[in-house]
Amino acid sequence: MQHQSYLDSEQPRRRRFLQVLLSLNLSADILNFEFTIPFSFRRFPVVEKRWRAALNFESDELFTSIPNDSELADAFMDRKQREGSARGFGVRRTHQSSPGSDSWIDDPITRHIVSLYITKEEQKNLLWPLILHIRGLFTILVLPFVEPKHLKAYASLCKRPDCGSALGLDHGLSSLLIQLPSITGAFMIAHAIGDIITGDVVEPEVIVSSAPSVGGLFDSLTGSIGISSRPKPVAPSVASSAPLGAAVPGLATADSQKFGSRPLDKDALRTFISSSMPFGTPLDLNYSNIFNIKANGFSASDLPPADQKQPAWKPYLYKGKQRVLFTIHETVHAALYDRDEIPDIISISGQMNCRADLEGLPDVSLPLSGVNTANLEVSSYHPCAQVSDQGLDKQGVMFSPPLGNFVLMRYQATCALGPPVSGFYQLSMVSEDKGAFLFKLRLMEGYKAPLTMEFCTVIMPFPRRRIVSLDGTPSVGTVSTSDHSVEWKIVPSGRGLSGKSIEVTFPGTVKFAPWQNQRVPSSRSIGATADEDSDNEAENASNMVNEEHLMEKMNKDLPPVDLEEPFCWQAYNYAKVSFKIVGASLSRIAIDPKSVSIYPAVKAPVEFATQVTSGDYILWNTLGKCPHVATVKT
Repeated sequence: MQHQSYLDSEQPRRRRFLQVLLSLNLSADILNFEFTIPFSFRRFPVVEKRWRAALNFESDELFTSIPNDSELADAFMDRKQREGSARGFGVRRTHQSSPGSDSWIDDPITRHIVSLYITKEEQKNLLWPLILHIRGLFTILVLPFVEPKHLKAYASLCKRPDCGSALGLDHGLSSLLIQLPSITGAFMIAHAIGDIITGDVVEPEVIVSSAPSVGGLFDSLTGSIGISSRPKPVAPSVASSAPLGAAVPGLATADSQKFGSRPLDKDALRTFISSSMPFGTPLDLNYSNIFNIKANGFSASDLPPADQKQPAWKPYLYKGKQRVLFTIHETVHAALYDRDEIPDIISISGQMNCRADLEGLPDVSLPLSGVNTANLEVSSYHPCAQVSDQGLDKQGVMFSPPLGNFVLMRYQATCALGPPVSGFYQLSMVSEDKGAFLFKLRLMEGYKAPLTMEFCTVIMPFPRRRIVSLDGTPSVGTVSTSDHSVEWKIVPSGRGLSGKSIEVTFPGTVKFAPWQNQRVPSSRSIGATADEDSDNEAENASNMVNEEHLMEKMNKDLPPVDLEEPFCWQAYNYAKVSFKIVGASLSRIAIDPKSVSIYPAVKAPVEFATQVTSGDYILWNTLGKCPHVATVKT
């Protein structure tokens, strides 16, 4: 009875969620690199009818029907020419941005949520918001349903002279978008379609230790001497009705061809879109579920008990050995400057993956600890979950698990333990073709067992210079070079660092091939303009060699800044750190396996594992230029 009442109480919340996304998708189109439309799916007349009813012929500037393929392709090409690229400028540019264009709003989000002007009968009708997602050679456009008043609000924003996210306007683009949750659903659809196009349809990784943990003193002792259980991934499950070895249509396998030669599977896309979002309402974007149902159908053994309601995310019931696995995957991003005037930035993006091999339709509940310690900035949960507060530093999570591996929770948090790699990197050019560098780093400072760093590598990239020779010996580790980078393996794989911190240094010099002018613009950049006049000034005839003169001489031939490049890599000197840490999460978010409960009660072991990897973990050159966010002084 208790189980039934939980499902009943879940229904209103679930219906509200679906109503938010109701009639989400007016159109889903895919353009290739030639900006023709190889695939267009438009099967939602119910949504168009709802739009026309909401419009009520209020304005001639608002479209009344979805444009055809040729009109859409022409409008997209016009925007590309007007905005400089497929994504656009994202910021207002003098002499290039004009009132009515996306870049006139002066907000980078307009590179992902774009507008098009459809010309019909000598009138330009505004089409917005189009979600723009580029995957491989294809551009995906998804148009969610919004009210006419929101479209009019955006049209007025495009003509205001005082736009810009930096102004903090109450009626700016951000305040408009926060009223449109359907845009979030449109992004999910665009990414799901992109995964199908590229064959990147993979389930979240869930790992389990190959040996059971004894815990307590034993784990501390074995961890301190480098002995730890090696985690191994758990393969995604296959639906119970699927025969062994059966392949799901459209899924990429290990032996499948890479995307470059992989044709666009229009039938797989059509099946996914029509099944996952009937009448334009997304119900289940899980690719495996959709194609398992299409390939296998249902049998009498797949029917749930008569007194239970089977959720859409679990079309098949599991049968077999029961167990529950949780894995926290965290990615650490950092920008370390070692400067008094610029604070270091460290952030963590994480997700909790789960696999609940449980028969029937049970509920799983658990206390999630470390919520306040982690200073969660953003968190989101799978639609199957309900969340409630349980004290100062805990959240209670109850969910009816889907079949196979799934993401239970995503979050952004701070690093509760401090940076796993701290220190500085310095590079000074002593001549045009020779640079002196120094690393001084500290690894795992303040970290204790069972936290273990499995490997740590530092790479110095020089994309615009060819390395001739390297002179220097690190205090720990080995060094190797390629034409355009230096790699320093501080902690090699197989020799983990646990229970202690170490300080490492690496002084040296690097010699480059003679400098050559490189005025060829980046392949994705829009061509250089008359702004380069200052680059053509005569160089100082003095033979005095100093840092400022050398950097100016080399940087003057930089290609134009490409907004697609994170941090504009080519303009700065930096080193990138890569590492992997196991044993605990750096945000301090954790699950106690003994506190996980299952209703109805069953005997099922519960295991919990963590894995932390580096993302963009950057050491900026202390002696050079570096990009950073300007802080507002109050």
